[in-house]
Amino acid sequence: MKMVLVFAMLGGSGPGLRPSAALIFASVCASVLAPLLAACAVTAPGPGSNAGAGKGVRPRVVTTFLPITLFSKAVAGDCALVEPLLPASVGPHDFQARPADLARLQQARVLVKNGLGLETFLDKLIATVDNPQLLVIDTSKAVTTLMNPDNKNPDNKNPDNKNPDHKNLANKNQNPHIWLDPLRAAQQVEAIRDGLIAVDPGCKAGYSRNAAALVSQLQSLNRELASQLAPYAGKSFVAFHDFAPYFAERYRLKANFLVDLPEANPSPADLQRVTKLVKASELKALLSEPQEGSGSFNALVKDLGISVGIFDPIETGPAAALKPTTAANSANYYLETMRSNGKNLISAFGG
Repeated sequence: MKMVLVFAMLGGSGPGLRPSAALIFASVCASVLAPLLAACAVTAPGPGSNAGAGKGVRPRVVTTFLPITLFSKAVAGDCALVEPLLPASVGPHDFQARPADLARLQQARVLVKNGLGLETFLDKLIATVDNPQLLVIDTSKAVTTLMNPDNKNPDNKNPDNKNPDHKNLANKNQNPHIWLDPLRAAQQVEAIRDGLIAVDPGCKAGYSRNAAALVSQLQSLNRELASQLAPYAGKSFVAFHDFAPYFAERYRLKANFLVDLPEANPSPADLQRVTKLVKASELKALLSEPQEGSGSFNALVKDLGISVGIFDPIETGPAAALKPTTAANSANYYLETMRSNGKNLISAFGG
């Protein structure tokens, strides 16, 4: 951990301190830093130092937000130690790094991320910890991506774009919510498998077996959803923010949204656009998110005489989501939430 960063975090102002204030500040620094440095001396022998250190030593894998953590835990099984950088209840839009997070990255051999610019906080963190052994697995590398639609034309009619190296489009123009398509999620799982095998070839059989089991579950999930949603092909639905294009494309639906980003407030034009769409499509419900509640839709549903349902983008979840009973069911929270999303969407269509 760089001392400049720690100094800044503790509020040091340097030459501007008076002598008495400087003594007080130095005392505070010593009391705060001493236990932290002692802990680091015990638990962090060097950048990525535990990976490949010897037989029986599991590589440390740090993950970003909830779905990436769930997929990584399922693939790693007993072969690697997976630690989430973000708690289950915190999404990538709200994360604020702490000193403990820097120490976690300093010790890691692998960092797994979604990619497509979603984890905007990562680049600075990686540069700060100065861990040259850290392998970053970008799970979006081989995934076919969709462009974000124009707010004035929310139906996503843009062509697919291959994203082998992110050179063709700026990340801000690509929708990052690839995990909400089970078959794209399977590609993310395969990317995690390949990255873990690269740093820990001794457990290749374990990673391959675990990934194959999860990919099979994702393929089964896709078949279930495809069968259930087939009668509604071509129909439009409205979610709170722009997270559903990949799900909609997979099941031949049209995804619309109230606001493009979860932290945005709907404008009068947004409300007017959604009102027009609901009347034209005969939707029975607007789909909010567990984190958002029904607040942003309350006025609309009252005026339109419809209800508010839930479509969970799985950006966050309960702490229990990260505590499966066995490694084999690490991704169960994702699978069950996606099944619930399908049922809620069918209800919104009046099914």
